[in-house]
Amino acid sequence: MASVPSLASSLDRRIADALSAALPEVGTADPLLRRSDRADFQANGMLALAKKLKGNPRELAAKVVEQLPAGDLIKDVEVSGPGFLNITITDEAIVKTLAERAADDRLGVPFAEHPGTTVIDYAQPNVAKEMHVGHLRNSVIGDAVVRILEFSGEKVVRRHHIGDWGTQFGMLIQYLIEHPHELDHEGEVSGEEAMSSLNRLYKASRTLFDSDEEFKARARRRVVDLQAGDEETLALWQRFVDESKIYFYSVFDKLDVEIRDEDIVGESGYNDMLAETCRLLEESGVAVRSNGALCVFFDDVKGPDGKPSPLIVQKSDGGFGYAATDLSAIRDRVGNLKADTLLYVVDARQSLHFKMVFETARRAGWLPEGVKAVQLGFGTVLGKDGKPFKTREGETVRLVDLLDEAVDRATAVVREKSEKLGLTEEQIIERGAQVGIGAVKYADLSTSVSRDYKFDLDQMVSLNGDTSVYLQYAYARIQSILRKAGEARPVAHPELALAAAERALGMHLDQFGENLAEVTASYEPHKLAGYLYQLASQLTTFYAECPVLKADTPQQVENRLFLCDLTARTLRQGMSLLGIRTPEQL
Repeated sequence: MASVPSLASSLDRRIADALSAALPEVGTADPLLRRSDRADFQANGMLALAKKLKGNPRELAAKVVEQLPAGDLIKDVEVSGPGFLNITITDEAIVKTLAERAADDRLGVPFAEHPGTTVIDYAQPNVAKEMHVGHLRNSVIGDAVVRILEFSGEKVVRRHHIGDWGTQFGMLIQYLIEHPHELDHEGEVSGEEAMSSLNRLYKASRTLFDSDEEFKARARRRVVDLQAGDEETLALWQRFVDESKIYFYSVFDKLDVEIRDEDIVGESGYNDMLAETCRLLEESGVAVRSNGALCVFFDDVKGPDGKPSPLIVQKSDGGFGYAATDLSAIRDRVGNLKADTLLYVVDARQSLHFKMVFETARRAGWLPEGVKAVQLGFGTVLGKDGKPFKTREGETVRLVDLLDEAVDRATAVVREKSEKLGLTEEQIIERGAQVGIGAVKYADLSTSVSRDYKFDLDQMVSLNGDTSVYLQYAYARIQSILRKAGEARPVAHPELALAAAERALGMHLDQFGENLAEVTASYEPHKLAGYLYQLASQLTTFYAECPVLKADTPQQVENRLFLCDLTARTLRQGMSLLGIRTPEQL
């Protein structure tokens, strides 16, 4: 089905036509339409036109009103102040437009006009290391942005740039060679067991590395073997990667984020390109040697001493830094994957690094005109005290512990309510996971990406306020109403007059597509979360003021069931785009 134009876009076009008819000499003009608390919409375009034509804006506004046909869309137009148009939409137009949305699986939301290819870099855990609270935001934000972009019709290529290369692997591999059974398992192993083995091995190898000079020398030689592609060394390195993936996938599964094996291309994936990247930069003059290191300098980037602070692509000892890997990844993503957009969901504290990497890639011609690179730099997760989230012992919080606590807390809330619903123990556990993980995700996604936020589980699992539980409860409440409706069905009745709360709910439902277009263009999931919270709030007001099953007439019952059903579908679709489940009962 074709996309459904919003009431705002239909009205905008109608006023633009009236402007052209009233003033043919100005051609097409923007009515400058916006929502208003005086009416449904306000058009301010007459002020700018009158100034341009040196005319009276109120007289111009009156001429435009004469050209506006009344009836199907516009109920009332009032010329206000110095030439504003206050416009009220007909109830019929609201319900008819919503009925068109309801007839479409996509709720009338159009696909993007010019979809392209976006490569998004997110969910970047490190091999042989535990995932902590710092890995929460890139995973959750990245997953939501992927869902939103794919819904718009964009081709999305996921890239998980895991930390799977570097000097620490020499230490780990050498220790495993000398203690060959440290990673041996019988049968299947859980994520926790895999991480436990890796932790134990890491601590033991680090202790030996720090205390035994001969082992340290052997470990350093092993790094050289790894970088040279020695078969035995690579095979053991792969064991660490595979063991870590068991653990990664268990955490991502708990977080309800899908990570596919083919999308994991870590630092090692660009290893063969690093030398060529450096050669091309040096030959083109983009990078120069400084004290033996290969550097790119920038006039506007200076260190604390006021001297230019370069991007170091290759160290003086011949080793490659993160910049070499990131630049090689850009070459691959633009040259081979044909990306129009590169998105990086990475901690805001790395913004200077990425600014320099992107500028270097531009100078080298690897980010040509028409290809944009964007860092979605996210803020920090804070504790209730407003400081970076730590355990009582001052340790970084393990991500799996944080998720388990959220699920436990939510399960307790669900269990408390379960007697009324008659839920089985299995259903309580399932709902608890959906509510707990949804609470964590929503707290993250309802905050602007760049801002820090406080991690407060008590608030997150609350039924009151701006929480995912409030939205999930709104959805479940509608499902309960629909189950109790008996033979009555949701049917749109455009001929009926709408109460104020019905109009407000209907007008907000109509804005779903416009909201998604804005969220997609700006990569700001918090604006979708804000829209959904307002929708649930409008539903609460509607529910309080407009009896559904006890409405005055059968037609009014059907129309209110229709509004409920479309609200539920919009909530479900919007929550799904944020990666949050909507239980049928709560």
